[in-house]
Amino acid sequence: MYYLTMFWIIFGLIAGLLCITSYIPQILKGNKTKKLDDLSYHLMSFMGFGMFLWILYGIHTGSIPIIVTNVMGVSCNGLLIFMKYSYTKNNRTDR
Repeated sequence: MYYLTMFWIIFGLIAGLLCITSYIPQILKGNKTKKLDDLSYHLMSFMGFGMFLWILYGIHTGSIPIIVTNVMGVSCNGLLIFMKYSYTKNNRTDR
């Protein structure tokens, strides 16, 4: 039973990490081009809030994969929002 439980924990972590890696290309492109104009604040806000709720759910159920991957997701999401705000602010002052 222990090995089956560990299998599903590892399975969940791998699934979550694969989803989180979807943020990497956007972060790298934004860092390179210094432009995130097409990134929606609304999308990122709703995604971040949804992931925060998943963290609370994971804490309630004691699910390590849900907690870990959503903390990482909120961090990536927050980084993108910060990058968009910073680059938009800097682009406006450069004109």
